[in-house]
This record gives sequence, C-alpha cells and structure tokens, in this order.
Amino acid sequence: MLLSAGEDSGMDERRGRQAGVWLTLLLGALVLLNYVDRGALGIAAPKLKHELDLTPYAFGLAVSAFAWIYAPAQFAVGWLADRFCVYRLIAAGLALWALATLLTGFVSGLAMLVALRVILGVGEGVAFPAASKIIARHVAPEHRGIANGTVAAALAWGPALGTFAGGLLLASVGWRAIFWVFGGVTLLWLVPWLIASRPHWSDRASRAGDSVPVRTVMREPTPWLLGIGHFCNTYGFFFLLAWLPLYLVEARGLSIGTMTGMATAVYLVQGAGALLWGWGSDALVRRGWPEGRLRKGLLSFYQLSLAAAIVGAALATSTATLFGWLLLAGAVGGIGGANSYALAQIYAGPRAAGSWVGILNGVGNCSGIVGPILTGWLVGRHGGDFHVAFYASAGIVGFGALWWWLALPPVEPVAAAVEPGIPSAAAVE
Repeated sequence: MLLSAGEDSGMDERRGRQAGVWLTLLLGALVLLNYVDRGALGIAAPKLKHELDLTPYAFGLAVSAFAWIYAPAQFAVGWLADRFCVYRLIAAGLALWALATLLTGFVSGLAMLVALRVILGVGEGVAFPAASKIIARHVAPEHRGIANGTVAAALAWGPALGTFAGGLLLASVGWRAIFWVFGGVTLLWLVPWLIASRPHWSDRASRAGDSVPVRTVMREPTPWLLGIGHFCNTYGFFFLLAWLPLYLVEARGLSIGTMTGMATAVYLVQGAGALLWGWGSDALVRRGWPEGRLRKGLLSFYQLSLAAAIVGAALATSTATLFGWLLLAGAVGGIGGANSYALAQIYAGPRAAGSWVGILNGVGNCSGIVGPILTGWLVGRHGGDFHVAFYASAGIVGFGALWWWLALPPVEPVAAAVEPGIPSAAAVE
C-alpha cells in the first residue's frame, strides 16, 4: 500500500520517537559513566593525595585541570554537534575519556595527573551538547522532563556507583585500581551505542547544513544568561562531588567505609529524585502548566534548597545531622541538570540545541576551573578548616536562585532556531 507524504512523515516521526527511548537510555548510561570517571579522582583522594604528596592547593589544581579544556571545549563541541554526525561524535569522545581514565592509574606525579585530567576534559566535553541535540530531535516536549530527568538521574547515580565501587577498591586494593577498572568498563558502552545509533548516521539532521549559523547563536544573549545560572548550579554540585569524600574523611574523621556509604546514599537519593522531578514536571505540563515558568521555578527552588543544605552541613555538630543535610542536597539535586538543559532545548529547538547547550555548559562549567582552586586555597589558608569554603559555595548557589527567576526572558523558541517542518513547542511561558 502506498503512503501519502503526510503518512510517510508521520511514520518517520514515530520511528524517531521510538528510537529516542533507546537512545535516551543509552545517553543516561553515557552520563552515568561520565560522572563515574569524572569523580574517580575525588574518591581516590584520601590515598592518592598522600602517596603523590599533594597539598590541598595542588589537589584543587588537579581537580580543576579537567575543566580547563572541558569548559571552553563546550563551545566547539556544540558547534560540531549541530553540523556533523552527533552519534559518531559521542562515540569518539567516550573512547578518548575512557583511555584517559585508565591511564590515570599509572600517574606518578602532579604533572602527569594534570595532563590526563585535561585529556579527560576533552573527551567528556562531547556528552551534554550532543545528548541535548539528540533529545531535542527525538523527544516530544511533553516528555522533555523525564528524558532530561533520566540524564540527571544518571548524573547522580554515576557518583553513587563510582563512590560505592571506588570506595571498595580504595579500601581493598588501592587507588590505582579505581582508574583501571572504571576506564575499562566505560569502553564497553561503545558496543550497544554503535548498534543502536548506526541507523541514524545518514539521517538528514545528522549532516552538515541543517543547523543555525554559529554567529547567530553567539549573538543571542539568552544562552549566555543560561550559562551564568548554570555556573551557580554546577558550582555547588562540583564542590560536593570533588571535596565531599576528602571532607568526610579528613575534617569529620569518618572511616573510608562510612564515607563511602554516606556519599553513595546521597547520590542514590539524588538520582531517584531526578526521575521523580522529571516525571512530575511532565505531568504538570500535560495538565496545562506553563512549561517555562515551571522549569524556572523549579531551578530557583532547587538552588535555594541546596544553599541551605550546604550551610546546614557546615554547621552540623553530629554525623546524623550532617547526613540529613546531605540527603536534602541529594533530594533536590536532581532538579538542576534536568531543567537547565530543558530550558536550553526549549529556546533552541532541534536545529540549534547543540550550540545552545555548548554555550550553557561552556559558561556553566567554568565553575569547575574556579571552584576547586578557590576551595583548595580557602581550605589551605584556614589550616584545613572547610567552613569558609562551604559558605562561599552556598553564597554562589543562592545567587543562582535569583538569577534563574529574574534574568531570563520569556521561555519560548527563538525564531531563528526553529526550522519549518520540524515539530517544536509553541510559546511555553
């Protein structure tokens, strides 16, 4: 039976949405591995720091080296994701960062550690612009929350899995095995990805010429405003990701086993919360809530709650109280990544999502350059006391709550980013 042009287009759209389910699940696994490998240095820190004779400032320098290239690379990766086969781009990036992770198990000093962290940043830089490009293309607006929530859950479960597995390896066989095991497992992801994504390599939307000119995106102020909000978002997240294991062991005197269990529980709660927040926000959108205001409001609520949790953790006088504040940070933490990327996808549409998220992530992840060095300097200056570093983090995170609500224009697709013939949300605020 012959199909009309409209029926054929409808079938193509349904196939794209069905493919989006499997691709989103694999993107979730990609982000999980991304954060397993990214957080490995923080997990290894209690032993690595002493074996390599690193000061707090030197350790902060090594942590920040990841973002030296990761943050600026986001602009280039966003451009590449909008112009070339995004599916192959993701595979190449993962292979590079997996090898950098594996080789970190062989480092003998600060210089080699910093160099491999820079290479890790190059590889991991593909993840979020490319993932957002695929989600914007394959996922309908009413499912945007759960799709991004899946990625945000993986963003939390990566540190949970990494902290649990890495803590066991650290306690039993030492810090080097963490990097060898993590890097080897990450490489295995390539097998299902190449199978699932291969049918899309020749799709029109994966080829050059189907994108918004980069100068148009760079002149648009909104992605830069999103980036500032995301800076405040990621500052608090990276602060806990990089420094929590060291803080719990050195400042609070907890054993590696207790630290592992506590940090793992926090990240598990964060991952579950991401899925619940994503599902709940989608349900409200389907009931007619304005999507833009809803997602901006959730981001403001999240950053206010996280700022309170960081201050509470710093002031906690017992391990139980500290754990309670950290669980609060985890419970609201799933809101951050899911909704910031969703806002960029709404503004940009399928054609420009890669470039927009590249700017958002490029500006936002400058916190990964500034934060670890500032934290290391503050901790070293105050004789190992973390309190001032906690307060600085809470202040930056709290400012973000105001920024998300007050600084952004009405949330609707930018006219230059919407391509005729590709479904896009109407105004959502």
